[in-house]
Amino acid sequence: MKRTGKFQTIVALAILAAAAGHVTARAADPGDPPFQAKLERLSEILGSVHYLRNLCGEKSNVWRDKMDELLSAENPQEERRSRLVARFNRGYRSFASTYGSCTESAALALKNYTREGEGLTKEIVLRYGN
Repeated sequence: MKRTGKFQTIVALAILAAAAGHVTARAADPGDPPFQAKLERLSEILGSVHYLRNLCGEKSNVWRDKMDELLSAENPQEERRSRLVARFNRGYRSFASTYGSCTESAALALKNYTREGEGLTKEIVLRYGN
């Protein structure tokens, strides 16, 4: 799929922006960066895409690896790290409990989550990247 390469590139940009530093703004939880909620949603999308791409024939760990890269770049404290990992796992498990084969509906979900992930990573980079 063409969009996968683009999504990987955009996720890589979000990872670089996270590693480069953060803008100053108030976060929901003390100590959280202002984009924590967006990173949590991105983590959930990465988990969902990881499951769905493998279900529909990819057979790789590229999306789990992207999550590892995000965690390495962000280098969050243990509590934040746990929330990000939990969201990745939630995304993965929610589709694993719904789809056992690559149906038309699973392929549509993959397309929609990829699109949402692209938009979210662009927003993170444009708004919070230095």
